[in-house]
Amino acid sequence: MKKLRVGVVGVGHIGSNHARIYSELPNAELVAIFDIDPARADEIGGKYNAKVAASLNEFAGMVDAASVATPTSAHFSIACDLLTLGKHLLIEKPIAEKTSDARDLAEVAAEKGLVLQVGHVERFNPVLSALEQRLTHPRFIEAHRLSPYPNRSTEIGVVLDLMIHDLEIILHLVDSTVENVDAVGVPVLSRGEDIANARLRFASGCIANVTSSRISPERMRKIRVFQEDAYLSLDYQGQSGEIYCALTGGEPRVSGSHAAAALELAVEITRRIAAN
Repeated sequence: MKKLRVGVVGVGHIGSNHARIYSELPNAELVAIFDIDPARADEIGGKYNAKVAASLNEFAGMVDAASVATPTSAHFSIACDLLTLGKHLLIEKPIAEKTSDARDLAEVAAEKGLVLQVGHVERFNPVLSALEQRLTHPRFIEAHRLSPYPNRSTEIGVVLDLMIHDLEIILHLVDSTVENVDAVGVPVLSRGEDIANARLRFASGCIANVTSSRISPERMRKIRVFQEDAYLSLDYQGQSGEIYCALTGGEPRVSGSHAAAALELAVEITRRIAAN
C-alpha cells in the first residue's frame, strides 16, 4: 500500500508535534517541512528526516496532504493556496480569524473534493463517545476549561484559544440553533481576554454555561450535561466520567422476586443445616 506523503507548515510548539506523530504513522511518510524560520525548519526537518522546502509552492509539490500549524492569522492564506493546489489539509484550531474565511475554506474544499479536517481534538476523546451514547435531549450544560498562562497562542484571546473546543462540542451535542449569547471576558496578561464566560441559549431550550481561563493555577477540562433522565459528568483531561440515569421501564437485572427467591432458598438451607 502506497504511503500518504505528508508535510507540516509551521513547526513551532504545536507543529513539531504534528511532525513527530506523522513520522510515527505506518501509513504516512513525513516528506516536507516549511517554516518562515529557516533554523527551526532545519531543526525539525533533520530530527524527523524530512526535506525543508524553500517555498510554499515547493512544499505543495512534495505532499499529498499537510498540516497547517502556523499562527491563526496565517491560516487562511496558506490553507487557501494549498487547497487550490489540490492538497488535503488538517488545520489547527481555530480554522481562521474570520468566519467568512472559514466558510470560504470549507467551500473550496467541498468544491474540490478535498478533506479539510480541523484540530478540535476533544471530538476524538474516548470519554465523549460515552456521553453521546446516553445523550438524548440536553437541557443544561456546564463546561470548564482552565489552564496556567501558556506563553504561546497569546495573539488570540482565550475564547479562540481554549473555549472554542467546548463550543464545538456543545454545538455538536445540542444540535440546535443558538438564539442568544451573553458573554464577558477580561484581559489580565494579554491584549485579548484571558478569562471568559459565555451563557448560550438554544432554540431547543438548552442552556450552556461555558467558562475558560488561561490564568488559572490549576488545569481543568470538564463538562457536565443534564437532561430529564440523566446527569453526565466527564473529565476530558483524566479521560474519565460518571453517568447517573433514572430507571424507566424494563426489568432490573436482579428484581425483587429474584432476590426473594434467593433469600427463600438461603433460609431453607440455613433451616436444614440447623435441623441436622
